[in-house]
Amino acid sequence: MKKSPVILIVEDNPGDVRLIKEALKETAIHATLHILKDGSVAMKYLDITKKESFVDLPSLILLDLNLPRKSGLEVLAHIKGDETLKKIPVIVLSSSQNPDDIGKAYDLHANCYLTKPVDFEPFINIVKAIEYFWLQLAKLPFSIKS
Repeated sequence: MKKSPVILIVEDNPGDVRLIKEALKETAIHATLHILKDGSVAMKYLDITKKESFVDLPSLILLDLNLPRKSGLEVLAHIKGDETLKKIPVIVLSSSQNPDDIGKAYDLHANCYLTKPVDFEPFINIVKAIEYFWLQLAKLPFSIKS
């Protein structure tokens, strides 16, 4: 039996978290969601998760850039600089349209950079598109641990 994918959402805005959850409820994939509101906590969580055999690493990470304590770019650098974690696709989902932020995210090997729409329906559509592409079409290392 195929495991449910694990999605790590690193987002401090409760409204955006709620929208992501609502959009994912309407999709064909039933993922396990882990939600963290702080960049520093996300880094610690990933470090512990990769060491514990009873916890699955995320199949996909949705990462905001503007986070408390450690920025999304710092979290991204941490993930992509780690031999195990770097295999996890990281989708930056940010309100920033700043070309410097976009460039830095790709320099740090983000798999995708999407700007959060302001309106409800486009936001839901982006989350559904992420789910469709990354969890239905793409082949991911669902169980990275041996």
